[in-house]
Amino acid sequence: MIDIRKLKELVKLMVANDLSEMDLRDTDEQVTIRRHGDTVVTMPQVALAPAAVAAPPGAVAETPAAPVEAATDGGIEIVSPMVGTFYISRDPDSPPFVSVGDSIGDDTTVCIIEAMKIFNDIKAQCKGTVTKVLVENGEPVEFGQAMFIIKPQ
Repeated sequence: MIDIRKLKELVKLMVANDLSEMDLRDTDEQVTIRRHGDTVVTMPQVALAPAAVAAPPGAVAETPAAPVEAATDGGIEIVSPMVGTFYISRDPDSPPFVSVGDSIGDDTTVCIIEAMKIFNDIKAQCKGTVTKVLVENGEPVEFGQAMFIIKPQ
């Protein structure tokens, strides 16, 4: 069980930094805190498996994009599932995974997000045509930030 003093400190940090969600994990505890307006919800959980071992530098993990959301112009947004650095291609000499006008499927890799030296392939999880790329190569992205607009098929 998490110490209530630690929990209060985490909530203070969230409020001070205007964060809407915080997820902390170690080998013994997992705590997720979400703010919805003035309400704070906590969900402590006991870890059932040992902590994940970081992949060696250069390793690529496959990460689904966060759930796609409806965009205001009738398109679908593909949003970042994590905080990290956005890359549109595998390396500087490779062509981009997708460009405006490309047709994509559910399993199409649209970009890579690098977080803590782990490169995560981000899948589209929707079908359609890329109408906009909203992030420049090498730019940081936030959790939930829109990266692409897709015209659904």
